Amino acid sequence: MIAYLEVEHFVHGNETESIRNDDVSALEANFDLSTTGIASKDFGGMKSFKPLALIRPTTAAEVAQAVKAATRTSHLTVAARGNGHSINGQAMADKGLVLDMRAMENHYFQLLYLDGSPYVDVSGGALWEDVLKRCVLQFGLAPRSWTDYLSLTVGGTLSNAGVSGQAFRYGPQTSNVTELEVVNGKGDTLICNETQNSELFFATLGGLGQFGIITRARVMLQQAPHMVKWIRVVYSEIEDFTRDAEWLVIRQEGEGFDYVEGFVFVNSDDPCNGWSTVPIDPPNQRFDPVHIPSTSGPVLYCLELALHYRNTDHSSHVDMVVGGLLKRLGFVEGLKFEVDITYMEFMLRVNRAEEEAKCNGTWDAPHPWLNMFVSKSNIIDFDREVFKKILKHGVGGPILVYPLLRNKWDNRHSVVVPESNIFYIIALLRFIPPPPKGPPSELLVAQNHAIIQLCYNKGFDFKLYLPHYQSQENWMRHYGDKWSRFVDRKAVFDPLAILAPGQRFFSRIPHPLSIT
Repeated sequence: MIAYLEVEHFVHGNETESIRNDDVSALEANFDLSTTGIASKDFGGMKSFKPLALIRPTTAAEVAQAVKAATRTSHLTVAARGNGHSINGQAMADKGLVLDMRAMENHYFQLLYLDGSPYVDVSGGALWEDVLKRCVLQFGLAPRSWTDYLSLTVGGTLSNAGVSGQAFRYGPQTSNVTELEVVNGKGDTLICNETQNSELFFATLGGLGQFGIITRARVMLQQAPHMVKWIRVVYSEIEDFTRDAEWLVIRQEGEGFDYVEGFVFVNSDDPCNGWSTVPIDPPNQRFDPVHIPSTSGPVLYCLELALHYRNTDHSSHVDMVVGGLLKRLGFVEGLKFEVDITYMEFMLRVNRAEEEAKCNGTWDAPHPWLNMFVSKSNIIDFDREVFKKILKHGVGGPILVYPLLRNKWDNRHSVVVPESNIFYIIALLRFIPPPPKGPPSELLVAQNHAIIQLCYNKGFDFKLYLPHYQSQENWMRHYGDKWSRFVDRKAVFDPLAILAPGQRFFSRIPHPLSIT
């Protein structure tokens, strides 16, 4: 099947126009052309770059065909676009080729057992939500590690890391795949794993799209639970919150909760940032502020926990296990909320927030989000300087904060994390209406930069997650002693710097490859 390609024509009346028209003519030999603007936008809503063409490949061969077409030019770049949820234009290609990987979503889906363990081969363009539904409903199985929001593509999250409340036990999603099919920057389609093309395998996982486009992934599976006991407990002090969170994430499997996350919220009745954001089932649960200690500060903390169980497990046993764990925790008495829901409902819990955001207009507004990893040794200071001062009025959305374990991350992968064995993910997930109802996005971006600069000035051990920098100098600082490895891998797998130009790592090298 020939891939479907949509193209933007640029009229400048100069040599550049002639070059682009030549590119279009060459592409027309292999692709059907028309016009679109979808590839110039993303969820962040703060960047916009028009591509030369949007290609909808349905096979890995068509992905390779597009990349090879770019290598024969002196300037074309290629960006893989999943479901468009990048924040800073990372999946855009200014006057280049954008590949809509969603067109490949059904190209692979196969259950297999290797040495008695279940895996599923899925397309890089498949949504995790669809992987969840097909695995659970067809096989009673599920991947081990997730993101909170599941309308993201497999290839997209594996190119970053993929983190949620299961990562403390199983590591990020990048630690839960055993094989990839990748199209590198030369247009070669390669199967890679820990023993075959291993350097490409390690480079691509967490590689921000710089080394290859993931067209297939082999994902580890486990038995899916039927039900989830979902719990939220509130803390007034960061020291108590972090002590309990860290104790929970070092429990062995079978000795603790199956999911551990947390968030910061404003100590007020603000409907977007305050007390009312904590109850799980608002119509039937109420946050009573009478329980809050008088010594509490401007923000409070919530641990979000979940225990998986099966229909055959007696409710009294589940309650006993949960009770035994909760009695070890020092949360505020009277501020505990829990519900029992199906596993599928729990996994798709963010969909309700998505629907609300679409109804109130904040889904389509700009999203100046900030995601970062901060070492355990710096989290108390970060709380004092950022949560209690800069963000004491909230961000108009969730402020996630919960611990992860460094030993669950593979150092051979491209992603970098703090040196501490326990570090915290911090995510400022702003859902702010556009002006005049909300502040301009530029002001919130400046606030993000101020937080990052504060971390540098204080000497915090931190890394940006889903990073985006404007200069190679900042990328070098981000990767530290792993920068030379990153550059060496780039030279091998994408020597012309064709892939993922929106990340702004490298400039396109203006020399076409000779490919036979």
